[in-house]
Amino acid sequence: MLQHYYAVIMAGGGGTRLWPLSRKRRPKQMLSLFDERSLFQTTVARVRDLFPVDHIYVVTVAEQAVELQAQVPDIPKENYLIEPMPRGTASVVGMAAVVLAHRDPQAVMAVLTSDHYMANEPRFRQLLQAAYHVSQDGYLVTLGIEPTFPATGYGYIQQGERLGEYESMDVYRVKRFKEKPDEEHARLMLASGDHAWNSGMFVWRVRDIMEEFRRQMPKLAASLDEIAASLGTAEEKAVVERIWPGLENETIDYGIMEGARNAAVIPATDLGWSDVGSWDSLFDVIDSDPDGNIIMGGRHVGVETRDSLVYVNQDHRLIVTIGVENLVVVDTGDVLLVCQKDQAQKVRQVVNRLKEEGQDYL
Repeated sequence: MLQHYYAVIMAGGGGTRLWPLSRKRRPKQMLSLFDERSLFQTTVARVRDLFPVDHIYVVTVAEQAVELQAQVPDIPKENYLIEPMPRGTASVVGMAAVVLAHRDPQAVMAVLTSDHYMANEPRFRQLLQAAYHVSQDGYLVTLGIEPTFPATGYGYIQQGERLGEYESMDVYRVKRFKEKPDEEHARLMLASGDHAWNSGMFVWRVRDIMEEFRRQMPKLAASLDEIAASLGTAEEKAVVERIWPGLENETIDYGIMEGARNAAVIPATDLGWSDVGSWDSLFDVIDSDPDGNIIMGGRHVGVETRDSLVYVNQDHRLIVTIGVENLVVVDTGDVLLVCQKDQAQKVRQVVNRLKEEGQDYL
């Protein structure tokens, strides 16, 4: 075990990407898609060899905390940090940082996602070990996913000078972060060979990230200092609830990483990574049948059906498809989703419309 090392798992997702299966009260990280374990349970199991269970923290929202605690009951209840309302990842990373600093001033925190798929889990643990050692040299470390196609749905990280080799992995200074590109620029970045996808996973010493908060987001840093002063007192909950609504609503990427003085990136090669960001992404991580179909859940009969995904969670329901290709069909009992596979990313537009109209089903 590496000394003073803590995992902070971000698990407060809103349940939009795999709608209608994922919902606000049961978002993607709570779902079991690949085996009997949920994505959250898989995430915790993936890092247990590196982090004692009392060194694993979970940041979530109140309505999801009970279910997450039930899924992994051996994580101490006090290690669940409750976000009173969504205020961006900068705020929740900052809250986790002050909680860890209160517990262990020498803490190193690995900010991890709760709902990603990784085929090569030993490789991921090696990355986290390497990132720990890089952080000891004062860098804010980001894990950059090796791009496999010109994706327009991810941000990119451009590598600068090589900083050295840690745990047999090359590490580079971050030259710049780039927002989600159009297809032409994505192709250019893929061809250049010096770009990685931004995974949203980071490793740093708590004192280094707090220094960047004070330099780049001083208003947020002042609020975090006030929260820090209340930790362990009877006023802690009241202070958090009073301060939280007024915090800057900003991501850690834009608020801190883009302007960080010492940012490093470790290219994560051979990881077999997917953010499971849409129904069509499941074709990258689940084996299909000889016709290219993925059938999940209940009963399905297909005639001349190819390259399609069918999900049904009702045992009494039979889904029949005839003469179709490249479809996504998801039946959750109260909602039936049918779309072209290459249109699955637009599910979020439907969710936004339902919110605007005050509809249920969220």
